[in-house]
Amino acid sequence: MKAAKFYGVKDIRVEEAQLPALEPGMVKVKVAFAGICGSDLHEYAGGAYAFRTQPVLGHEFAGVVVEVAKGVTQTKVGDRVAVEPPIPCGKCDNCRRGYSNLCKRGQSYGYTISGGFAEYAVVQEENIHLLPDNMSLELGALVEPTAVAVHAVRQSQLKLGDTAAIFGAGPIGLLVLQAVKAAGASEIFVVEVSDERRQKALELGATYVINPIDTDAVAFVREKTTGGVDVAYDAAGVQATFTSGVSAVHPGGEFKIVSVWERPVEFNPNAVVSPEVKISGSFAYVNIFPEVIRLLARGVIDGQAVITSQIAIEDIVEKGFEALTKDRSQCKILVNMSM
Repeated sequence: MKAAKFYGVKDIRVEEAQLPALEPGMVKVKVAFAGICGSDLHEYAGGAYAFRTQPVLGHEFAGVVVEVAKGVTQTKVGDRVAVEPPIPCGKCDNCRRGYSNLCKRGQSYGYTISGGFAEYAVVQEENIHLLPDNMSLELGALVEPTAVAVHAVRQSQLKLGDTAAIFGAGPIGLLVLQAVKAAGASEIFVVEVSDERRQKALELGATYVINPIDTDAVAFVREKTTGGVDVAYDAAGVQATFTSGVSAVHPGGEFKIVSVWERPVEFNPNAVVSPEVKISGSFAYVNIFPEVIRLLARGVIDGQAVITSQIAIEDIVEKGFEALTKDRSQCKILVNMSM
């Protein structure tokens, strides 16, 4: 089958790949759409993650079941499904504590097992989720990144009526924006340098959008609130957003880090000591795909709004990874396996 393989920094090649065996309890999915994730971009720019053990990329994908193996009981050929990539071990301390997203012994499609940038994927039945009839396969490919955003908001201390700031309006930032809106945030500030992304944030419900190049974002947020927002979310992962995000929350507020970072940041702990600001992280998700599918299917979160392009797998480097690297107007690019 045709697949996009990772070989190193800025070295992704579309080649023939071997499809994993269809073992008992597994299903074969004909991939329809697969999204390019920010974590994919980090590998493209900085090199493979330590846990990568095979080259076929893609962990945000959806498709149609075309074959089922023995032991499959709830799935049939023709089912339209989204794939949940992680396979936690279920036995380590983190799994037993309910933090399966932090499992260090598990596997994951797109990293340790052949992923979704391919014509087909072989997946455990428990890792697929049926899509409702009114939900497109394009939105099916948005379930995974939306789950990241929803988990981050659920893990934060945001309450109904609170104020929120989001630093970075890429795919995750725009999905976090919609998640905090759905959670009942009364005012939402979005800080983003791209004109197109700021406009999209306004369309999706931001109260204020700020270009940090020409406006002091922290001063603006503090002026419009009582000394800062209740929760700020970092969805950009750079020094400037870290520094501003910590300073944009009021005493006792929370700075929630959702992004993946390519390099360390400088940090003065005094920025959080006297105001008692909380800094916390959010990684992946735990058992929320069904809820996220409902949010997308019912339009509570508009996944379609973050999709800016669909490309063929042959164009995944130039029109996908390179476009996202160079063009800030791009947001979520989907690989359409039918093109």
